[in-house]
Amino acid sequence: MTNIRIGTRDSQLAMWQAEWVKHQLEVLYPEHQFELIPMKTKGDKILDVPLAKIGDKGLFTKELENGLLNNELDMAIHSLKDMPTLLPSGLIISACCEREEPRDVFLSKSGIPLEELPRGAVIGTSSLRRKAQLKHYRPDLSFMDLRGNLQTRWRKLEESNMEGIILAAAGVKRLGWEERITQILPEDIMLSAVGQGSIAIEIVEDRSDIQALLSKLKHEATEKAVRAERSLMRKLEGGCQVPIGALGQVFDGQIVLKGMVASLDGVRLIRAEARGFDPEAVGNDVANQLINLGANSILAEIR
Repeated sequence: MTNIRIGTRDSQLAMWQAEWVKHQLEVLYPEHQFELIPMKTKGDKILDVPLAKIGDKGLFTKELENGLLNNELDMAIHSLKDMPTLLPSGLIISACCEREEPRDVFLSKSGIPLEELPRGAVIGTSSLRRKAQLKHYRPDLSFMDLRGNLQTRWRKLEESNMEGIILAAAGVKRLGWEERITQILPEDIMLSAVGQGSIAIEIVEDRSDIQALLSKLKHEATEKAVRAERSLMRKLEGGCQVPIGALGQVFDGQIVLKGMVASLDGVRLIRAEARGFDPEAVGNDVANQLINLGANSILAEIR
């Protein structure tokens, strides 16, 4: 019997994801022992500063990646949206698991949907992507920075003058909070973060033994969709802290990818869409369309 060490962040949501992966592996491979190793990342420790001010290269992944490279872990579980598009040398994403609902949701304190909120209503989010799109949709709204795990964010909503908060649907559903969702935000208002809703499993590139174990957790349609999204992000050189949204979906084997870039004030917002069978080509196509529409000048201004 081999003991296989699974690294994860120690937040409740990250632990849920890692437990889910561990359970799938235990069912598939009862001859192995699987052990969770929780870690705190830099992003978990700095909670009083908006992410955009810290810089985002590996904010929620670096400690786990060091664990892989130092042979303290055999695999690391991440929310794919936390992963930079360029991984440290020697590491690969071995599997992307089937995606949960990729869109964002609005949790309203009073049950009022976004479009009916009073003028000047305060929304909690520290995501530049979410703020920019909401400012474009409703320039009258105000925003309050919101960091911390989902429980902390919900508590802050209850204790403050915020009317509601925006969260990823996947996390809300995984914690069993579906009844708190006021609305799933449609794509024409809010395009989600690259990779949102998918659990990614990272390993050292030459661990063919671990790769073989993980092959059964791969979800082909999810992998195609998120590869297209990450290809768009890579071409635009965007990180988590830039207002770039993307959503890839697969219909009959064909990838349909929507992309969006917005200025921080939401005044300029450009969209593009492409379809095809090669994820990288589709991602590059949407990125090039966005560049032709002025994405580079918007992103240069933000940087």
